[in-house]
Amino acid sequence: MKPSCIGIALCALLAVGAALSLPSCGHDQKLVSLEIQPGAFTFLEPYPTGTEQYTAIGTYIHPPATMDVTNQATWKIDDGVVTMATSGLFTPAAGYCGGGNISASVPEGTGGASNVVIGYATVTVDNPTQVNCPGYGTEVELSVQVSGHGTVTSTTGNINCPPACIAPFAVGASVGLTAEPQSGYVVTWSSACTSSSGNNCSVTIPTGGANVLATFQPQ
Repeated sequence: MKPSCIGIALCALLAVGAALSLPSCGHDQKLVSLEIQPGAFTFLEPYPTGTEQYTAIGTYIHPPATMDVTNQATWKIDDGVVTMATSGLFTPAAGYCGGGNISASVPEGTGGASNVVIGYATVTVDNPTQVNCPGYGTEVELSVQVSGHGTVTSTTGNINCPPACIAPFAVGASVGLTAEPQSGYVVTWSSACTSSSGNNCSVTIPTGGANVLATFQPQ
């Protein structure tokens, strides 16, 4: 007796379904790549503070998926420029400057814990006021603005405002400014002065440069 058409069709469908399922059968989900975001970060300011959160993003197959595995990762730092508060959250280490590598590793999902996938990122702690830091001596602009009747000069001689009101200085340098009011006027300095007294203003140059306003008013 010949098998019915219904039986043949059902057998064919089962065979096709089995064939289509073969690529995913017998495989555990497997991690194939790990990306750390951001790939690079710099703590940049005098006496660096603050924190930066690095995130580990894993790409999987069997089945395909992309997941945040920050809390499952084992994080490592190859030197002492930063310390880790919690998973992937780093803060500058006191007294250190320079660059380092950060890594995160996660088991791939097959072959035991010894089979891991690793992602890398970099971190830099850069305080341009310290000689052992990468950006030491970086020059930025000190700008002086004059309002009213008077002039301002710097102890270095490269500011004589007006007309020479802008000059480059190394980050962390201490620059003295002296006001020369016209007769009957006094000067008021802006808060950009690190300290001020009478006609004198002292500025410690920050990483972003500084803009000092000298306002000359009648006595």
